[in-house]
Amino acid sequence: MTQLLRSLYSLLIISTLVLAAPLADAMDSQDLPDIEPGYITIHTVDPVKLVGYTVGDVIKREVTLTIKAPYKLIETSLPIIGYEKRYKGQLIGIELKSITHTKKEDTASSRHVIHLAYQVFTNNVVAKNAALGPEYLNVVNTKNKEVVKYRIPSLSIAISPIAIFGQVKVENNMSPFLGPLLLSADKETQKLQASIVVLVLSLLGLLYILGLRAWLPRMGGSFAKAYRALRRLPRSDAGLKQGVSKVHAALNATATISVFSNNIDQFLALKPGFLPLKTELQQFFKLSRQLYFEPQQPDAAAQVWLQQFVRRCRDCERGLTPDTAALTQQTGR
Repeated sequence: MTQLLRSLYSLLIISTLVLAAPLADAMDSQDLPDIEPGYITIHTVDPVKLVGYTVGDVIKREVTLTIKAPYKLIETSLPIIGYEKRYKGQLIGIELKSITHTKKEDTASSRHVIHLAYQVFTNNVVAKNAALGPEYLNVVNTKNKEVVKYRIPSLSIAISPIAIFGQVKVENNMSPFLGPLLLSADKETQKLQASIVVLVLSLLGLLYILGLRAWLPRMGGSFAKAYRALRRLPRSDAGLKQGVSKVHAALNATATISVFSNNIDQFLALKPGFLPLKTELQQFFKLSRQLYFEPQQPDAAAQVWLQQFVRRCRDCERGLTPDTAALTQQTGR
């Protein structure tokens, strides 16, 4: 029995030494030979920001490795949490805060996704360069048990001081990792958009006031049609008579009653928007009576006045205040 126990104990020691040999070699990864090209492909997702890190900042990096058979990753060679990074052999105050590792294997290859999170634990009076990595991973050939290494490329960054001491010339301290300094144009863009809105509304208002077409609300009224018709009439006695007739028709259509000189007040009670034109309404009926019933005919300026009068009626029809500051007096009252 004692001899049997001694034999088992010796076998256990030998087995431990045999199993520990590859691990002992794996402890110093940088001394191992590199894996042959073509067996491992790598894809990294690095942070966009490469400068301006200060104490306490966390820097995340994602590494995806695809390893072809017969090689397999020795997972014990993954970076260790709490390991402080070095840059050119000097401690730089960056530690590995966390690491997550997922893998997916098949007969042809294995895919490893590694998420690394580093944290800055240092500060300096001036900006200094640092690097994440390189990380060395051990890979074993499952056929001949050979252990080789693979180097994950490093990522260069810059650690900035929390406060600047003394005078600094920015042009002499620009990091090569710093992109162009861009000025924010948000306020100017908002002002430009607001100006465009105001311009569009102003143009619509101007079009509504001066427009001759009927595609906007309240632009297809009776006086709007009459105004368009008067603009096409010839400058003659016949044109004046046609214009007066169209204005009579527009008044009757607007009031839904027949409007004459003796019921102007009734028309204004139905359509109070035309109150500013009471005097001109009286002038219009005087022009009509002179044109149809009196021997003395109006002069040529009457047709110009009529067109201006219909335009002001159109403004009232649209709910606008007509311009009565410079009324053209009718000649031959």
